[in-house]
Amino acid sequence: MIAVIMDENTSAGGTAYETSKAYFSAVGRAGGMPFGIPYLPEIVDQTVEQFDGFLSVGGRIEFPEPWYVDGDQSQYPTSDRLRVEMALMEGFLARNKPVLGVCNGMQMLACLNGCRMVSDVHASWPDALNHDQKDLRHEVLIEPGTRMASVFGTGTFSANTFHREAIVEASADVVVTARGPDGVIEGIEVPSRTFAMGVQWHPEKLAGEDHPGLRIFDAFVDAARAVA
Repeated sequence: MIAVIMDENTSAGGTAYETSKAYFSAVGRAGGMPFGIPYLPEIVDQTVEQFDGFLSVGGRIEFPEPWYVDGDQSQYPTSDRLRVEMALMEGFLARNKPVLGVCNGMQMLACLNGCRMVSDVHASWPDALNHDQKDLRHEVLIEPGTRMASVFGTGTFSANTFHREAIVEASADVVVTARGPDGVIEGIEVPSRTFAMGVQWHPEKLAGEDHPGLRIFDAFVDAARAVA
């Protein structure tokens, strides 16, 4: 049973939950049972107790200013999602239950473990690719010897990109597992946990291609099954 935090229509006032069906399909394809979780603080403890894994999906919400490098801050709107998602992720991590972060989810996983980010990677790093494009593909280079390398079984592949923010400072508690050709961090893992991984790209959107990036969902659900 996989808890999937819902996203919302932050660009239209945050009045509705708005989450791609692809996340649920990817978890289901890997053999998991996904359930959407709303922004209700009162159900956090029960969710952490009853579910076997947590999927933190993409989105564009305001993160705390200390998560950014000095002089930077979020350019996104506030959301009730932040408080609930932080509590959920911290709860699953504390119980050593599997956590998978995608895009926004990877950034939260990283920052909860001491990393810092920038609000606009292209503005902060002019030589970087423009990663904020739905139809762009670029290579990702997987760090040999990492758990993520064993998941993907390949050292490089082409992935989609759709993010403005990016992690630029990794803490001692986090291992950088993947980078783009421009050096931008594209994957992380927390080695102190049985399964706590994040990817900056959107593997859920690659299901129609038999893409190697989809193996992250297989490994995630397998780790959750071991908890159940």
